[in-house]
Amino acid sequence: MVPAALALLSLPALARGETAAGSVFHDQNGNGTRDAGEAGLPGVRVSNQREIVTTDAEGRWSLPVTDDTILFVIKPTGWATPVDRYQLPRFYYIHKPKGSPADFRYPGVAPTGPLPASIDFALRPQEEPPTFKAILFGDPQPNSLDQIDYIAHDVVAELVGTDAKFGVTLGDIMFDKLELFEPENANIALIGIPWYNVIGNHDLNFDSPTDKDSDETYHRHFGPNYYSFDYGAVHFIVLDDVEWGVTNAQGARTYRGGLDETQLAFVKNDLALVPEEKLVVLMMHIPLTTVENRTELYRLIEKRPYSLSISGHTHWHAHQFITREDGWQGAEPHHHIVNVTVCGTWWKGTKDEVGIPHATMRDGAPNGYSIITFDGVKHTLDFKAARQPADYQLNIHAPDEVKAAAAGETAVYVNVFNGSERSTVKLRVDGAGDWVTLEKVLEPDPYYVEVRNREMAQNPEAKDHLNAPVASAHLWKGRLPAGLKPGSRLIEVEATDHYGRSHQGKRLVRVVE
Repeated sequence: MVPAALALLSLPALARGETAAGSVFHDQNGNGTRDAGEAGLPGVRVSNQREIVTTDAEGRWSLPVTDDTILFVIKPTGWATPVDRYQLPRFYYIHKPKGSPADFRYPGVAPTGPLPASIDFALRPQEEPPTFKAILFGDPQPNSLDQIDYIAHDVVAELVGTDAKFGVTLGDIMFDKLELFEPENANIALIGIPWYNVIGNHDLNFDSPTDKDSDETYHRHFGPNYYSFDYGAVHFIVLDDVEWGVTNAQGARTYRGGLDETQLAFVKNDLALVPEEKLVVLMMHIPLTTVENRTELYRLIEKRPYSLSISGHTHWHAHQFITREDGWQGAEPHHHIVNVTVCGTWWKGTKDEVGIPHATMRDGAPNGYSIITFDGVKHTLDFKAARQPADYQLNIHAPDEVKAAAAGETAVYVNVFNGSERSTVKLRVDGAGDWVTLEKVLEPDPYYVEVRNREMAQNPEAKDHLNAPVASAHLWKGRLPAGLKPGSRLIEVEATDHYGRSHQGKRLVRVVE
């Protein structure tokens, strides 16, 4: 039976190869197989990573395929796809009759053989409240079982039992060691919620000479490298913005940020079926502002009133606003979040009392993850430092000792981890006098610089020193009040984060004659 919506299919697309067909059905018994009496679901979108169709009145669909196609159902609001033992959503069917290239170091997809007579996608109803939370991991990036353990103890254990509805790893799930996908997935499964994944530049098959086959091991574990789904009132689009196989100035094969024509066609077709009033959230690995052909993506989303994008990759946290200076033509700047990374600075730094490196990020913020809350078209992002209380939101940097005569010239820096250009920061000393407003600066965090220098001096032969600092996007600078009397003095800081929420911090300083 022909699906209700073939309008997005072009005749050249239909002529590319075989046609796959199947159904989307209500999986009443939860076994993932369509049994007698289980009804088809109409109006559900299905894609081949380019075209999208909607199922007909009986839940049937058909799409063209080649010998290298991944078909998937676009999860609708109020319905859940099956998950496997690792809580990975299984919403797709891989059609690779001959399998992935056999000469890669890491195996890809085994030969799938001829198309089944019917490819059936199972869905089960679930309650999806209008306000819900999701967990965002940037770059866990382990390269050993020891680092898998760091992730388990640093962030996974404290998330077990979360009330978030699902989680997402924003790429660099691995640090090139793709054999570690399985133990990492097994640990994350214990959080107990469905877990989606984005491909990163360290999740690739580097044996592939081109981008085309670089995702084969990722496909074997996670399915399509780009896709979309609905949850509650939000539409999520997962992008693969890592293009492998370009050549750098030294003639070596490398990657860049980019989106190929097929993926952009998928996004265009996908958004054509998403109501204008819905919030669209794009999730990717490489920040949008460094994607080569980002303006082509801008053209697809900039007329929508509600959009947000989130990435990882950089190992620093930031709220960015994309404006006309970068080619954006929307009525308001586009909000892009560069997410805090789980591995911080690649699991570097002195180990703490439980044997985990402090891994402070290059902008002076701690490693950790985000919890994002959606409420209709609105969102709020919470920065969560690994193994720290939820209210640990800023760090104050000042000398331990200050001469009284120099107090008024002594700098105080405040790193507000989830701050942005919309934040305010002020300080006072000993609870007296007026609050002094600090200036937002774009500088390396001196706290991070000092920690790095100290660790390098203590162990100059070590190979895992912290990476060079970057200018922090959430750093404020001021000076102590002049005329402080000798003695122990209390610096109080009050700061607002990007969302205007107030956070407090304190630091002692010793004033001497």
